[in-house]
Amino acid sequence: MTYARAERAALSDLFARLGPDAPTLCEGWTTFDLAAHLVLRERRLDAAPGIALSPLAGYTAKVQESLKAKHGFDGLVELIRSGPGGFYGLVPGLDEAVNALEFFIHHEDVRRAQRVWEPRELPAELEDAFWKRLRMARGLFLRKSPVAVVLHRIGGGVAIGGAEDAPRVEVTGPASELLLFCFGRQAQARVDLSGDEAAVARLMDASLGA
Repeated sequence: MTYARAERAALSDLFARLGPDAPTLCEGWTTFDLAAHLVLRERRLDAAPGIALSPLAGYTAKVQESLKAKHGFDGLVELIRSGPGGFYGLVPGLDEAVNALEFFIHHEDVRRAQRVWEPRELPAELEDAFWKRLRMARGLFLRKSPVAVVLHRIGGGVAIGGAEDAPRVEVTGPASELLLFCFGRQAQARVDLSGDEAAVARLMDASLGA
């Protein structure tokens, strides 16, 4: 089983256990909303651009609500579980290349919004893949950072991003936790931060991620 499929299955199980009304780290979204989002991004390409482009967000929101009404929570979870859907299931390797990260992030969005949670111990190969992706895309993930950011991966590896000629903040942790931090989950990422107190506060409040 690929890492993308493993994360998909684990998230589907968690959805089924928690039900449609559990909180997530996605602001304003319950597990029902997040399940609809995941189905939309795979199976409704006409609405997917609105995930990233604010002028199209209204249409995307309408489609997301229509998916909730059509399938219900249980139906959406089964569509997620049976995936990958759409072109993710047609192009060889695309599911693993894109969705291992996507489903990890959203799996943690649900896990870490609950009252009790602890970081998972992930396979070394998956940590390596996350670090590779983070190094390649750090400019994108940290483009809105108001400070310079130095990412230190525990076990080796350094990547620099964020604002040039600005105070520097050092962020240290496993690749998976650094990835969550750079995807805008600063408050829930288990990392260590060092630097000027004001710079650290600005980084924690920044809107990071793709």
